[in-house]
Amino acid sequence: MKKTGILNRHLSGALAELGHGDTVLICDAGMPIPPGPRVVDLAFRAGVPSFAEVLDGLLAELVTEGGTAAAEVRDSNPATAALLASRVTPLTLIPHEELKLRTAKARLVVRTGEATPYANVLLRCGVFF
Repeated sequence: MKKTGILNRHLSGALAELGHGDTVLICDAGMPIPPGPRVVDLAFRAGVPSFAEVLDGLLAELVTEGGTAAAEVRDSNPATAALLASRVTPLTLIPHEELKLRTAKARLVVRTGEATPYANVLLRCGVFF
């Protein structure tokens, strides 16, 4: 049994399959998820687990080259906008409708229990060498 890192076997296995250039969407409980990407649904109750907890957990395990979030997060959810700005570099902001379209091409979607608006980010995987 693992003693550190991500213990959820479905999420841990999905992360191990990612490669350079793959994208991973971390999303709130309300984000529509189209058919296509593999989904690991961690949502338990409203707010559990939080977007911030899942973001930090994934960033600790993944090499990333940046991310993309909805521009609407700046006005509708300043706390999440600040969190993303402090954790994801570079961060590109696009219209929410465009982010939803890009979700269909994600390799993995990780759904959280987050219940605040626009708490979503599409991370682009990097390489450790």
